[in-house]
Amino acid sequence: MSCENTLVHGGDIYTDRGLPPGVKLCDFSANLNPLGMPPAVREAAAAAVSASEAYPDPLCRELRAALTAQSGLPAGRIVCGNGAADLLYRLAWAVKPASGLVQAPTFAEYALALQNAGAEVQFAFLPPDLRPGEELPRAVRPGTGAVFFCNPNNPTGISAGRDYVRALAEKCRAAGALLLIDECFLGFVEGGEEKSAVPLLFEYENLLVLKAFTKMYAMAGLRLGYLLCGSDALAERVSRSGQAWSVSTPAQAAGLASLGIPDYPARTRAFLAEERPLLANALRECGAEVFLSEANYLFFRWPDGHLPAKLLRRGFLIRSCGNYPGLDGHYNRIAVRTREENAAFAAALRDITRKGD
Repeated sequence: MSCENTLVHGGDIYTDRGLPPGVKLCDFSANLNPLGMPPAVREAAAAAVSASEAYPDPLCRELRAALTAQSGLPAGRIVCGNGAADLLYRLAWAVKPASGLVQAPTFAEYALALQNAGAEVQFAFLPPDLRPGEELPRAVRPGTGAVFFCNPNNPTGISAGRDYVRALAEKCRAAGALLLIDECFLGFVEGGEEKSAVPLLFEYENLLVLKAFTKMYAMAGLRLGYLLCGSDALAERVSRSGQAWSVSTPAQAAGLASLGIPDYPARTRAFLAEERPLLANALRECGAEVFLSEANYLFFRWPDGHLPAKLLRRGFLIRSCGNYPGLDGHYNRIAVRTREENAAFAAALRDITRKGD
């Protein structure tokens, strides 16, 4: 199998797609902040390059101290990594559960990380409206080693409240299972702080919360995520399961700078509150069934399975969701981007609908 055949995510702007002459690719497949990387973050990362002849701090001490001030969690229960995906694999290898449970459809790396560590993965399929219900808690049984839950879910953008997460944590604790809550997109959700599982970390030693700077601060190329753990022992196991120096000096500097812009998530949510409905309405007007995403992306069903190819000919790359368990090629996900880009995307949709090509 070639490396290209292992690509299962959006954001691949590097593959030669044979676009028509003069057509420039616009990436709607990667869910990054449409406001872009803040200038302070860009400047901090660039300035840190001059200090990169030395090894980076392997323990990310300054960054973890800043995260402690933000979360209230002791630094010994925070593990930083080379993006959220890195920490998923480190966790899976740290605990090596015999079995893992994830909902479906959801982010592919949960199952891949668990399988990579030798776990047998089971899926709890969401109901037709794709809202989290009793499917996942009901599937937790004695012997379940680890449960991964995405809040809000990727690709749907639908979130669950803290009461749901607490009930799931209770079910997992009773079964002897670890519970990881992925909150990488929760900062985009209005009222997301009230849904966060971070306060529950002081009650449940079996709980972990995964977060990342990647999406909110549009720094996907720098790679920086962190894991908040319910116990020192669990954090230590995860920390020891990965390579040393996994977080570069520029990435650590960018993370620190990001934490110094406390109003950026709120500014982003205000922008999304205006743009997301406009993009959703454009999709509906062209015949799509649009699910009520709360995040910085939209999930929808198109009448046929050929929309990604039709849009690509017009220079727009979207995320086909046909490779998610439980979905087919009719389902797609798009990021909310700038107003100009969203308007151009909507025009391309109308052109496809009009021509029927």
